[in-house]
Amino acid sequence: MPTIDWRTVDDYGMQIALAEARKSFEQGGIPIGSALLILDEAEPNGYKVLGSGHNQRIQNSSPTLHGEISALENAGRLKADTYRRATIYTTLSPCSMCSGAISLYKIPRLIIGENQTFKGDEALLQSRGVDIIVVDNAECKDLMKKFISEKPQEWDEDIGELTN
Repeated sequence: MPTIDWRTVDDYGMQIALAEARKSFEQGGIPIGSALLILDEAEPNGYKVLGSGHNQRIQNSSPTLHGEISALENAGRLKADTYRRATIYTTLSPCSMCSGAISLYKIPRLIIGENQTFKGDEALLQSRGVDIIVVDNAECKDLMKKFISEKPQEWDEDIGELTN
């Protein structure tokens, strides 16, 4: 297999996650997107998108359909060794539930668009050996800032906070 240019792969993965976040925002939902990729030498570019998705809590009245969970759901049933070779991309630091799924399936690499709006359970994931890279993406921050200013109650609900 040729040498992997992780920057190219990670840029591509984050662009998929961002496209999902934009889609959620356009639907009136929380703009968080995610993608699950794996290296695959059978693919011309050396990697394969297993699944992608976005937060659909508002759209589907779902208490659990966060971006990362949606991406995992859309990837379908996978063998344990597939998860252990994957990278998950998310536009926002993952919450406890999504971190639990990443931990459960032993996904070794996590690329986060931004963690200033919300800092999830990164410390837990790091303690379990997950390699985390925060890319500090301006568009990820802008989407969240706009959503929170327009729908603060929905944001509080998403992260389990009480609304004043």
